[in-house]
Formats: sequence, structure tokens, C-alpha cells
Amino acid sequence: MSLKIGIDVGGTFTDFFVDQAGQGTKIHKTLSTPSDPSIAVMNGLTDIAESMDPPMTLQQLAGAIDTIVHGTTVTTNATLTSNGAKTGLITTEGLRDALEMRRGIREEQYNNRCTNVVPLVPRYLRQGVGGRLDRHGNEISPLSLDDVKSAIELFKKEDVKAVAICFMNSFASSEQEQQAAELVRQLMPEAYLTVSSELLPSIRFYERVSTTALNSYIGPILNHYVNQLLGRLQDIDFKGILLIMQSNGGVMTPETAKEKAALTLLSGPAAGPGAGLQYVKAHEQDNCIVVDMGGTSFEAALVVGSPVVVNEGEIDRRRLALPMLGIHTIGAGGGSVGWLDEGGLLRMGPESAGADPGPASYSKGGKKPACTDANLVLGYLDPDFFAGGAMKLDVEAARTAIEEHVAKPMGLTIEEAAAGMYRIACMNMAQGIREITIKRGFDPREFPLVVAGGAGPTHSCLICEELQIPFQIIPRESSILCAAGMLMSDLRHDFVRTFVSRFDDMDWAALNDIISSLVAEGNVLLAEEKIPQERRSTIIKLDCRYLRQYHEVSVEVTQEDLDNNDGDTITSAFHTEHNRLFGYSLEDDADAPVEVINVRVQSVGEVAKPSFRTEAKSDADCSYAIKGERSVYLPEEKEFRTVSVYDGHKMVHGNHVEGPAMIEQVTTAIFVGAMFNCVIDKYGSFTLYRKDRSDLVASLVEGERL
Repeated sequence: MSLKIGIDVGGTFTDFFVDQAGQGTKIHKTLSTPSDPSIAVMNGLTDIAESMDPPMTLQQLAGAIDTIVHGTTVTTNATLTSNGAKTGLITTEGLRDALEMRRGIREEQYNNRCTNVVPLVPRYLRQGVGGRLDRHGNEISPLSLDDVKSAIELFKKEDVKAVAICFMNSFASSEQEQQAAELVRQLMPEAYLTVSSELLPSIRFYERVSTTALNSYIGPILNHYVNQLLGRLQDIDFKGILLIMQSNGGVMTPETAKEKAALTLLSGPAAGPGAGLQYVKAHEQDNCIVVDMGGTSFEAALVVGSPVVVNEGEIDRRRLALPMLGIHTIGAGGGSVGWLDEGGLLRMGPESAGADPGPASYSKGGKKPACTDANLVLGYLDPDFFAGGAMKLDVEAARTAIEEHVAKPMGLTIEEAAAGMYRIACMNMAQGIREITIKRGFDPREFPLVVAGGAGPTHSCLICEELQIPFQIIPRESSILCAAGMLMSDLRHDFVRTFVSRFDDMDWAALNDIISSLVAEGNVLLAEEKIPQERRSTIIKLDCRYLRQYHEVSVEVTQEDLDNNDGDTITSAFHTEHNRLFGYSLEDDADAPVEVINVRVQSVGEVAKPSFRTEAKSDADCSYAIKGERSVYLPEEKEFRTVSVYDGHKMVHGNHVEGPAMIEQVTTAIFVGAMFNCVIDKYGSFTLYRKDRSDLVASLVEGERL
């Protein structure tokens, strides 16, 4: 037997998706172990081994595993909790405060109480050294090696564990940075080292120094975790391939991850958008919104033909200028705590009860009311069937927590308070979806919603009502969608080089030389990863802007356009994209020529992916799957009603459920709202559509798309 396993380590649960080489799939969830996430990984593998038919030992399971693709939140959590390594920064003299000054713009313009984010590197460990390059990379003054040695002596005295090197204009020439790096390697051989010209050789100093500092800050943390994981896998005789999920939606080797730790800052949720795309393709669509509501957070991402990638973003208000999926994350999960602000208004999150102690209903010592507690009071969760009955929920503990912290202070009944918590959580998530659609020039009503996460399907109908989204897909593996998506992800390597030139004065030969060198660099890496030539591809993008503009727009180009020196086609695509993003273009303005700032190349190595198994179509009637009834709160009607509860594991292709209803699986509960019906598609996914959309009814129920 050859197995492939996707593992997604979250803040509350660690998810597993097992592909059994055409013999079906298995899903599993286990509680995360924040003190050492690799323990939860081994706990889950042990449970999977015992659940195999026939049961296996852990060593036998390890011997049968061909590939493990692993997503982790280790680096994300280290950044969010300011728990990274003690880091020193060596930079150009006079520029050490750039890390604190950032762009010099107050994020909340009208908030006089807004304070600056605390830099990851304290000021006394940010050391300026002599030496300067001009913007073309020519040396104005030589590097002061004595200054570099003085900085290293300070770092050794202060027990610094990681060093970041970032000099002004080093994107144009790496020579001075390499001189400094050589000294660090000689005098601090145990320190984790990041050199900006190796990690991010592109223009804009603040973005580069912030990204370089971030990489060093989290590097030792990720190295320690990856080494722990590799050690535990070695102990059970695992001899397969381990790949790490990266923020751009691709995977990489552990060696690459350890060198470029910042590539994992969105490792956990990055597989979701790609997986969501596979599910909507069954319905002849290649666009969708993918949301994932877990125990701690809620992520939303947009797919337009392919997952939307942005060239830079922020993590905890700190700039990260590496390609990443355009995922918007908020603190809205099943563990999100309900609380009252200074004005007495009800809030949900971002504080989370996490896995330990967890929501009050977990009976593990948690006293604050969480979203899971509200869902339990509202009837969306069966206290005796949470996690398939493996974990019992305490209804009275949930009611007591809600009453004490929300209901009594607000003068509400427990049910009214729980309904308020539920509605606010849904509105928070709807706003998160607006961030990745409306703010990017897209209408959410035109996209199907792919719903993931153990808690997502309980809230999706109200989210769709708020955004007027008529169609949603809840994969049968929704609770572990990111883990499943990891097995659908290809190897990806991103490269960037600064190349500044106007199109009306373009040196096409120089541009093509840069692109050719980056493509060659990507091919070397893919060859080392044993990817054959026929499974390699390249994506080329140019960061363009109008002359003297502050921001760029990334435009994908073809090799044919480059070979033909076709600047007109490239600039036309830029004008179109600029108009979509910002509502205008300067295509007819002769005083606004277009220029290139950066060249980006992504080398892709295609890996074998699990295939979807289709089911034969059955009757619409699924009364055989009804397992009982219970009272459930209907937000559309603001009252409780007794509804049928279906066993989702018994339901098959073609089955039809009219809302309101509950559909339960071991790892999730699906609330079919009063305004929705549900049909099971040929992949076993639960597709929900609005009752007043007759066009969707015809295509889903009577057509061939299911």
C-alpha cells in the first residue's frame, strides 16, 4: 500500500487527510499540542495506524507512506506572540531606524491613540556599518569590516541567535552583503543568518529589511520544529518524502523551508484555495471564494482562474514582501470568545479559548463563552456527537458562561445572547470576505462559496445571506480541506529581480537575459527535487506602474510577448488590470508612460495528485438518512424550530434536502438555513443553493453538473 498524507497543524486541531492510492481516503482530527506541534502529528499518525483495516503499528504505517505534505502555523504563531529568536540586524550606517519608521504613514489616520508596532529587533541590536552603494550597485564607499566585527561582538555578548543583513541598494549588487555574511559565518557559526540579496533582491528598502528581519526572527523556531519533526519521523522509520507547504500555495523541501522560513508564514491556510478550485471545477467553474473557519481563526481567499497571489502583505502589521496567496485572516473561530467592550457592545474574538482550556463546554477549565458554546445552545451541535461522540460537550457549562459574561450584563436571555454571538461572528466573517472581493474590484455575488473548517458549515448560510451569495459548496472533507489541499499542491519557487525601464525605451535583450537566468535557476532547483522536464512550467510576471506612481500592478506575460518585444500587449494588459483595481487608467495620457520595476518568475514542478472518486447518481429522497430531530435556532426567523437531522455519511449523490435542516458528520455539522436547499453532487460534496434561484435548481437537480 502506498499512502500520501496531508497534515495541517492549526491552533486548536491538527488535521489529517490520507489518500490510499485509489482505495479511498480517510480523514482524522486530533487536538493540537502548542508546546510541541510535532507531538500532535505523531498522535494523529498513531490513531490513523490503529484505524486502518487491518490495524497497523506506527512503524508499519510509516513504511507505507510515500509522501507527507505538511502545513504549519509555527512561524505565524511565533510572530503573532513575539516569541521568535533574539535577532540582530546589520545595516547601512544611518538607516537602522528604517525598521521602526517603516513607511512613515500612520495606519489609522484619525486615531490619535494609534501606536507604532514594536520592531522585532530592538534598537540596540540594530547596528549601522560604514559602506555605501548607489542605485546601480556601484560602490560609493567600501564596507567597513571593523564595523561589522564590532556588531558581531555585540551580538555574541547579547547571546543573539539570529542575524539579518540588509544594506541600501544591495538588490543591485550583493558584494558588500556577502562580505559581511562571510564574517558572520566565521565568527558566529551557530547563528541563523539571512542575507537580503539572497532572500529578496528587489527594490524598496523598508520592505526588504522588514522581510529579512522577519526571516531571521522566525528561522531558528522553524528549524527547531522541522528538526524535531524529522527526528520523530526517523524514529518510526519513515523513508518517504516530506514536503512543507509555503505561503504562495506551493510546496518545498524541508531544506528550503529552513533557509527561507518566512515562506511559511501562511503555510497553514495556503492549501485551501487550490483545493477549493478543484471542487468548483466539478460545476464547470474556475472562480470561487474559499473560506476556512477553524477553532482559532477564519481565513478567506479568492480564486480567479487560479488562487490570487499578492507580492507583499503584512503579518501582525509587519511588512512581508514575498509572494503569498491573498488570504485575509481574522480572529473568528469556534474558540472565539464573546465579550463586552467599554461601551457595553457585544464583541466576538479575536481572543480565542484555543484547544486548552478551550470553550466552556469542553469541561477543561475554560470559563469564558466561545462561539462553540453559542452554537451548542442554539442547537447546531449535538453535545453527544461532537467529534463523532469522542468528546462530550457540557450544555450547562456553555449556558452558564454565556449567562454570566453576556446575557446578564446585556439584559438578555441565554438564547438571545447566544444568537447575538452567532450573528456577530457571521458578520465578522462576511466582512472578511468583503476584504478579498469588493476591495479588489470583485462582486462576491458572482462567486460560489467553498466552505471549509470544522465550524464553517455551521455559519455559511447566514454569511451567504449577508453577502447575497446564492451557491455554496461544502466538500465532504470540508473540516480538513487544507490538509486535503496539500496533496493537490505543486512545488513552487519564486524569484524576483529589480529591473527599472520604461516600455518606450526598453532594453528587451537585457530583460530577456534576466528572465532566462531566473528560469535556469528554477530549473536547477526542480532538477534537484527530481521533477522531470515535462512536469516543469514557468510563470512570468512584470511589476508595472505609471511613471512616478507609488504602487505597482503585477501583470502576467507570455514568452511569446517577450520574444516579439511586444510592449503594446503588455501595457494594454496593465491598463486593463489597473482600471479594474483602481477604477481608472491613463492609457490615453502621453505624459504617463508605463515602466517596469521588478521581474518575477515562478518555477512550478507538477506533482502527482489524488483523484476525485465519483459516485453513481441515486434518488433525491434521503429520508433513510434521517437520524432524528432537534430544536435549532433559525436566524432568518429569529426563533427556534424542530428540524430533521441527517447522517451526512449515509447521504449519496443525488440526495436532496430541503432547508431548514441539520446534516451531521463526525468532523463537522452543516446547518442548511431556511432559505437554502441542499443537493449531494457526484463527488459527495454538499451543494447548497438559494430556494429563490430557479436557474440553480434546474442546473443542479436536473442537469449533468452534479
